[in-house]
Amino acid sequence: MQSWDGVRRRFHARRPFGLGHGIALVLLLASGAALPEDPQTQGTPPLVRAVESISMPVGDMERSIAFYHDVLHFETVSDREVAGDAYEHLYGLFGLRVRIVTLKLGDEVLKLEKFIAPRGRPMPVDSRGNDRSFQHVAIIVSDMGRAFAWLRENHVEFVSSEPQLLPQWNPAAGGISAFYFRDPDGHFLEILHFPEGKGAPQWHVATDRVFLGIDHSAIVVADTSQSLGYYRDMLGLKIAGTSENYGIEQERLNSVFGARLRITSLRAAHGPGVELLEYLAPRTGRPLPPDTVSNDLWSWHIDMQANVEAADAVLRNSHFAYVSAGPVDVPPGEHHAALLVRDPDGHATLLETPSDTAAKGPGGNR
Repeated sequence: MQSWDGVRRRFHARRPFGLGHGIALVLLLASGAALPEDPQTQGTPPLVRAVESISMPVGDMERSIAFYHDVLHFETVSDREVAGDAYEHLYGLFGLRVRIVTLKLGDEVLKLEKFIAPRGRPMPVDSRGNDRSFQHVAIIVSDMGRAFAWLRENHVEFVSSEPQLLPQWNPAAGGISAFYFRDPDGHFLEILHFPEGKGAPQWHVATDRVFLGIDHSAIVVADTSQSLGYYRDMLGLKIAGTSENYGIEQERLNSVFGARLRITSLRAAHGPGVELLEYLAPRTGRPLPPDTVSNDLWSWHIDMQANVEAADAVLRNSHFAYVSAGPVDVPPGEHHAALLVRDPDGHATLLETPSDTAAKGPGGNR
């Protein structure tokens, strides 16, 4: 098994993610200048209309399907393979063949991607909750006691020592209970329970189901302001809430001693949220390896319905790091136009123009 340091030693570094934009944005903030205008302030719709799904690479598809079916009660929606020139240019990998299994829990979608060729690198054994490679999905449960007992019965790998009840002195997070664990590939996952008065109304509908759906995907970022320049000011997601969390409960939840986090929740008009986690302490988290490619098991992507060509114009002028060479027309029956790009910390976003709307706007045939 490898470590992050081993990844750096074995592979040559590529251009850092979004380096030019990151430096420019820091200088803008230091000078007091405004961030790039939010598209909504210009009287135009946001570039992103919805968060459609979260996608993660897996090492063994049958093992992952069994885990998400049997342990977390996801249901399979589709199972397909893609290959060919368009997908090679989209994912930035030559000779690519990917099996994609689409799972659903409640109304939310998780996609598992098995790179049949070329094969990617596994999760490093020393990955930590404050590394900037960190990403998870937060699965809402109706009963934390029942959910935790079920996970123990199925021998999941713990990250937290046990479920943590966040303290009432924190008005944004007080009364929420949470637990971190890992899937068979070492991906971080979270189960989360909202008390009355917190969370979306859908999480409080009476049900006998324990695992309800995905509330958000969380990513660790180096600088919240810099990340907001991407997700809010360029893509058009809106801030839904903020919090600063610390204390023994937060430390035990993340398994990071001395953890103090600035948390910013973002949402599009529809779909799961995107949660930014900035570790104010400790600032020892390692950056995502600069030579990360799409088939590495830590390289998730958040899939967003967007005006792809408009997004391309905005993001290219701001020097964000692209995975795709540019917008790609994928075959009929798929999303018509797609673009895979990285945020300032290297987390990937798949922007897609659905085929049924592509002909109505700039995302149509070129």
